[in-house]
Amino acid sequence: MKICSCKSVYDAPDKIDKIIFMKKEWLLKTEIFKSLDDNSLDLICENSDFVTYNSGDTIFSVDGKPGILYVVVSGSVHIIKAYKHEGISTIAELAPGDTIGGLEFFTSSDFSHTGVASGKTTLLKISGDGESFRTVLESHPKIAATILYEFLKVISHKIRNANSIVRENSALIQELKRQVYGDKLTGIYNKIYLEETLPQFMQNRSEPVALIFMKADNLKSINDTFGHEAGDAILKTMAVELSHFIGEKGIAIRYFGNELGVILPGYNRDSSYHEAELILEMMNNLDISEAVKTDNIKLSMSFGIAIYPDHAGVSDELILKAHELPLIGRARGGNIILFPEDVTA
Repeated sequence: MKICSCKSVYDAPDKIDKIIFMKKEWLLKTEIFKSLDDNSLDLICENSDFVTYNSGDTIFSVDGKPGILYVVVSGSVHIIKAYKHEGISTIAELAPGDTIGGLEFFTSSDFSHTGVASGKTTLLKISGDGESFRTVLESHPKIAATILYEFLKVISHKIRNANSIVRENSALIQELKRQVYGDKLTGIYNKIYLEETLPQFMQNRSEPVALIFMKADNLKSINDTFGHEAGDAILKTMAVELSHFIGEKGIAIRYFGNELGVILPGYNRDSSYHEAELILEMMNNLDISEAVKTDNIKLSMSFGIAIYPDHAGVSDELILKAHELPLIGRARGGNIILFPEDVTA
């Protein structure tokens, strides 16, 4: 197998603007970079370079160190793995627009396979010939967070597609799903799960879907008085009790910070309001004495409910409408359940 003697492409000084334009064009075609703003894309461009490989050149190999991301621009890349008894096998072929090295990059793990150019192939090598791209991102945490978030969304999408056909690795799949979809503090589903799953429920146009968001009106006061450890303990208790209370009727999630939510497929305005009343009563009576070391404090809660298709036809809009209501409820005195029309009326 040949080792690449690759070279930069388009290195004439009078073509710099064209090169930057092409870099941005290819970055915007990829899932993990397409949501970056122009300044963030400029940073990626500054730390990337077009490289070309001849057929059979090795791009990366087993145990190669992470720290570089690649975007396939032209040609293709064969991902090759060596098996003990079966020999060498091509397990994937990556086409223009695909990214390479993301999992190794974000998990700091060595490559477990080899990438070989199939025919003449051009890649956008992110880190160029300079320092590791990881080092660059450490100095720009907001950009790093955006890229990581988009990467997790891509992985979660791949998990869903592969879950039905990957049987021998079911334990691995479950662990990946737990890491991608599970909230670390509370153990219930997270924001990514909501954004990935809600559109699926809304595809069934024969029945409504209710989305309930809720926030504790007095949790900030509890944090300020008893410390954030107490607040985290209470939020974890709220999430666990909410998940148990909902059971198989719906799905409990943690959205932003101290905001919890419930997806209720098949629930209309009346049934979702009734469910919110029951949850409110449960939360008002929740025993949080262990966290605050007193029996004199109870939770006050504000709820927001948005229903598909009554309030929105797409998931992002439904989430936004439910998400803004608990804060409005708190401003109105708290311990209240609101629908979007209660605000605009």
